[in-house]
Amino acid sequence: MTMGAVIYWTYTPGVLKHLAPKRLPGLGIAVVVSLLRVWFSAAKIRFLADKQLSWFASIRVVLAWDFTSAVTPSTIGGAPMATYAMTKEGLKLGDSGAIILYGVLLDQLWFAMAIPILLFAGIFYEVVPSEIGLVGDVSMWLLYLGLLSYASLLAYGVLVNPSAIKKVVKVVFKLPILRKMNDKIEIEAENLEEYAHQLRKKPFSFLLKAFFLSTMSWLMRIALPTIVVLSLLPAPEVLSVLRSLAMNLAFLVVPTPGGSGGVEGLFVLFQGPLISREGFIGLAVFLWRIISYYISIGLGIMATTWYVNQKVAEIKKD
Repeated sequence: MTMGAVIYWTYTPGVLKHLAPKRLPGLGIAVVVSLLRVWFSAAKIRFLADKQLSWFASIRVVLAWDFTSAVTPSTIGGAPMATYAMTKEGLKLGDSGAIILYGVLLDQLWFAMAIPILLFAGIFYEVVPSEIGLVGDVSMWLLYLGLLSYASLLAYGVLVNPSAIKKVVKVVFKLPILRKMNDKIEIEAENLEEYAHQLRKKPFSFLLKAFFLSTMSWLMRIALPTIVVLSLLPAPEVLSVLRSLAMNLAFLVVPTPGGSGGVEGLFVLFQGPLISREGFIGLAVFLWRIISYYISIGLGIMATTWYVNQKVAEIKKD
């Protein structure tokens, strides 16, 4: 609905004649970058699993994760589906949970690194648009503080004191609605702690490589809006990338499924002022969402269907 409203209010008759054919191949590059994001994410999962997952299995896990993230609120995400998918690929539930935790930690470390970059860049560039106002500025600062705090707590739980995570899991599954699963979770919580201890024993180079793969995945995601904008018309490249980074952090707290509605609005707020022809704003939002969201849904449906078919096959065997 938001995307339709943006197109309606910004579309100008005859605007398409201003498209420069020499720029349009950039949309092909955008598709490649979107697929590279999936590949780097799959490479990270496979690396954290000590290559116990094949490339196809790792890609299926990521696509199923993306699909679930696209149809659930951003604050929930697709981690539960990714955990389930890895168990269907042959990993223990505890191991899968630990891999997800470690992967989320790497993401949080990336955010913790990105925030100082944005704050420093803000000295020279208007990273947070003036249109966002005082409320927006305060919201971004609260978001930065929240992400840094969460990263610190997660780093403590995964890298310093894995037993703390086990205690939290046990407490959660003592709730009445989850108590029936307590015995099974007790075993899996032990597996989670054991795997977390194994990850702690890995050399620093292991963390660096995993962090590199996580960073590359996020860089692909951040580059995508800028590539789409530049495929339509010239824009300040550095500022566009910085704003893309800021708005991707803001996407994390959009409560709607897949961020639908909210992310389009944030795109208009952050990237819209950089688009010199207003009539191209709606087109840019549309193309970006097709490449970053709807393609993921299509591929994710295929991956999720594969897991559903596997489950059906198991039921028939029983």
